[in-house]
Amino acid sequence: MIAAHGVSRMRASVIGGGTVTDEQAARAEAVGRELAARGHVVVCGGRDGTMAAVCRGATSEDGTTIGILPGERRGAANDDVDIPIATGLGHARNALVPLNGDVVIALAGGVGTLSEIGFAGIYDRPVVGLGTHDLSALEIDIETADTPTAAVDAAEAALERPR
Repeated sequence: MIAAHGVSRMRASVIGGGTVTDEQAARAEAVGRELAARGHVVVCGGRDGTMAAVCRGATSEDGTTIGILPGERRGAANDDVDIPIATGLGHARNALVPLNGDVVIALAGGVGTLSEIGFAGIYDRPVVGLGTHDLSALEIDIETADTPTAAVDAAEAALERPR
């Protein structure tokens, strides 16, 4: 399937905090809506905060959501996860979230989000940051965006560039 902006359907891993402000939740929800409106699949950690908001946004546009869960119960996923994947790995599941996306959109979060950004680098996934950590001192190439629409534009463009 070709998405509205010419990029084939992609899986976008959206990462961010499990506890978020109303503003951060609104931003994550907008990213989910934008991804789904363009025909892309959302991959996330499947729980609360950023994960619930991005799934809620994607679901509002009839998008598909995949939740990579830390525990052993698929039922622990937020209500807007279409495909829950139980891992039983706890925080080690953070490696699987970026691995299962073609690109990573990083929102505000803590050390768990940082670990997922690190794994995105290990797996050579493009990373687009929207209100996330300042990693300019590290050797991690993160393109930054100012809006949810710009973040999805940058994610699509990253997949069109040769790596």
